[in-house]
Amino acid sequence: MIKMKRLFLGICRGTVFLAVLFLLLPLFSGNMNAFAKSKDSGEVSSEKRVYDDAGLFSQEETERFETQIQAMRKEMNMDVVIVTTDQAGGKTVGEYAEDYYIGGSFGVGKDYNGVLFLIDMDNREMYILPVGTMNRFLTDKRWNSILDDAYNEISSQNYGACAQSFLDGVTKYYRAGIPGGQYNYDKDTGKISVYRSIRWYEAALAALVGLMAAAIACGGVVSRYSMKKERGRARNSLMAYRAGCQFRYSDQSDNLINKTVTYAIIPRNQGNGGHGGGGLSSGGRSTTHTSSGRTMGGGGRKF
Repeated sequence: MIKMKRLFLGICRGTVFLAVLFLLLPLFSGNMNAFAKSKDSGEVSSEKRVYDDAGLFSQEETERFETQIQAMRKEMNMDVVIVTTDQAGGKTVGEYAEDYYIGGSFGVGKDYNGVLFLIDMDNREMYILPVGTMNRFLTDKRWNSILDDAYNEISSQNYGACAQSFLDGVTKYYRAGIPGGQYNYDKDTGKISVYRSIRWYEAALAALVGLMAAAIACGGVVSRYSMKKERGRARNSLMAYRAGCQFRYSDQSDNLINKTVTYAIIPRNQGNGGHGGGGLSSGGRSTTHTSSGRTMGGGGRKF
């Protein structure tokens, strides 16, 4: 009897354990799916993003940059990388930056969105490499402005302040938003990709114009179906016998007194809209090219 009781209790415990296991299994599988989904969707992760191969930064500066970069990546949902080197291996600064970004599998999403800052002590040049959507924020004018500020620091061999200037500049221009009239100009193909956006007041104006057009159309239909003109004509025709209708015709002619002709010279458009820009503002241009499926822009500055 005691053995049967213990066996019964063991079966009950096993049943409870299996039930709890089946209840918890979807939670574990959901967490695994969420992890896999975050990897596939390109969400940023807390990996190393400062590669000081030339030994230009102190440990404190490196840790500060890493902390700031993680906050920037979370805010922008784009990658941010800082690289220093004293051995470019015969590559130009642009080639080294692009190969490093591609080889490191940096970038967020299918467009590999992000930006890399390189201090190349071999070529004595610094370089900003925007990739993907970052080109919309860091136009040619903007990344040149960042390099202007960074140059003041690197010329004094203050490499930590130079990198800090880069991070602050990227943050400033991201928060400022994509400038009006921004467009990407592919220097290899000449293709122009204009950034399209609708501001709230433009949407409100479009809605107002649509409502007015609809009101006018509806008013016209209602007016026609009310037949006010037809009823008025019928009433007038019934009262026509009371009116002594007479028509008098008179000759009238218009004589041309004077004629004035005004000529206006329209100057040729000498706008500096850039290569094939069609009058687009050069201040909003991002000069790019495609490499390994990535839209890359930016440029460098000797020091």
